[in-house]
Order: sequence, then C-alpha cells, then structure tokens
Amino acid sequence: MHFKGVLFLTQKVLRMMNDSGGVVFITAAADRYNVPGYGLYASCKGAVEVFSRYVAKEYGPRGIRSNTLAPGGVPTDFSGGAIRGNPALQQMVIAQTAMGRLANPHDIGGLVALLCSDEARWLTGQRLEATGGYNI
Repeated sequence: MHFKGVLFLTQKVLRMMNDSGGVVFITAAADRYNVPGYGLYASCKGAVEVFSRYVAKEYGPRGIRSNTLAPGGVPTDFSGGAIRGNPALQQMVIAQTAMGRLANPHDIGGLVALLCSDEARWLTGQRLEATGGYNI
C-alpha cells in the first residue's frame, strides 16, 4: 500500500497532468533512522523516494517537477497515534529536535503548498526533510 498505491496513482495522474506541474510525494524521516518494527514501512517509503527521482527525470522534459517531503514527528493517527498518545515518546522526539517541538499539520501543509507553487519551479528530484532539525 505504501508503494503500490503511490505507483499506480502516479501513473494515472501523470497522463492527465498539465505540463509544468508538480508532484509531491510524502515519505518519512523513518527511512533515514532505524526504528525497530518499521523496517517494511521505511523500505516502502525509500522506494517512493527513488520513484520520485525517476519521475523527475522522465517527466522533466514536460516541465513536471517531482520531489519528496519527509516529515518527522507529527502527532497524528499514524501507527495508532503512537506519538500523539504517548507523552514520553513526544518528549523524547522534542528533546532531539532543534526547534524544540513536534510538527503540526500546518508545518507540513505549508511545505507541500510551496513545492507545488511556481516559487519551487527549479526544484526537482529532491528530498526535503521536514523534521524541525531532528537528530542534528
């Protein structure tokens, strides 16, 4: 699901997409940090990142940009609300984050909007980590 759905949807969308558009794939910071129990998930997200670079290369002649955004700790329903429902885990992530807090949906949404905008017209084939400086 974390790769197969992305692959099939992207194949359909790219056929209909206007030239000079942008595709943003959401991956995860988890594919850069080894977290026990997340090996399959992180591997699928790594596959999405590689796929994004191929989309950038193959659709670049049409002006279509392709980038990945890798969020860090965001208190959501992901993994049964693992971060949202665990104050100890929240504090551990916050302690390792340069900005001293967890992300909120607006932090991530604003970056997606930026990547889709004309302001990012020369950015393609890149991975951007939206972690607030996790583990730096």
